[in-house]
Amino acid sequence: MTYIGKVRHVFACLAFSCVLLGCAANTPTPIPPPKSDTALRIASHNVHFIRLDRATGPWSRADWDRRKGALDATFKALDADIIAFQEMVSITDGPDRSLNLARDALLARNPEYGVAGSGDWWVFPTRQPIFYRKDHISVLDQGWFYFDDPAEVAREQHLKEFWIYYCSWATFRDASGRVFHVYNVHFHYSDPDKREQAARILTDKIAPILKRGDPIFVVGDTNALEDGRTVQTLRKAGLKILETVGATFHFNAGLGLYGAIDRIGTTPQIQQLGGLWIVRQQYGGGWPSDHYPVVADFRLP
Repeated sequence: MTYIGKVRHVFACLAFSCVLLGCAANTPTPIPPPKSDTALRIASHNVHFIRLDRATGPWSRADWDRRKGALDATFKALDADIIAFQEMVSITDGPDRSLNLARDALLARNPEYGVAGSGDWWVFPTRQPIFYRKDHISVLDQGWFYFDDPAEVAREQHLKEFWIYYCSWATFRDASGRVFHVYNVHFHYSDPDKREQAARILTDKIAPILKRGDPIFVVGDTNALEDGRTVQTLRKAGLKILETVGATFHFNAGLGLYGAIDRIGTTPQIQQLGGLWIVRQQYGGGWPSDHYPVVADFRLP
């Protein structure tokens, strides 16, 4: 669950009113067309955390049982080579994060994928895995870094806060030997200064790679609108930010009340072949999350 500060709380009330009045959802867009053999398809999806300490109610175990089929069906419909996930975590009333129901369910149903940008949960946050097709993509390296200072991260973990903001990343090689980097981000849900700080930390981290001219994808939930300081910071660093019309956060109700906050960015030498598509269809009988996935096709240099 992600909101853009206090504005989102107002929109939540409006959303509820719209449901009562039979407000129409966004018109569904076609699913991405079949992917060509030369395209690299990149996707991002915030799938919302699961509350293992709740048997019923929103985002509980029972809710997960209801939506896991929809998540898998959506995953298959994306037909992506790389899928970056945010909030893919199963939260208990303690610190243990060894069980990840969404990750494990998708891997069991889609064995052709592997996971990067993840590791031992004791030392590597696991809520932002990067799925990749094992048949033609291999992992060369991976890592992560926080957007908040260590003291704040320690406080959030001590208080069992859900919101740990960080970037997971992985370096891949495709079947043709081309190397590329994927940075999977989740920026702060309510604090614009922290979002801008995260964007600066990210661009500082990737600056040496940008200087080398390596292909980079920056994907994820920026919690920021197109014309805000956060997205402008990414653009000023030299990234092309793909934009599209319509919402990517839909209040778990198919509502589109403001513009996209989930996005994909690339370095200039990466050719965009198609998209950016927002996948708004319901698969498996319901919404898999309160976010729509975003997806696009590319050609590496």
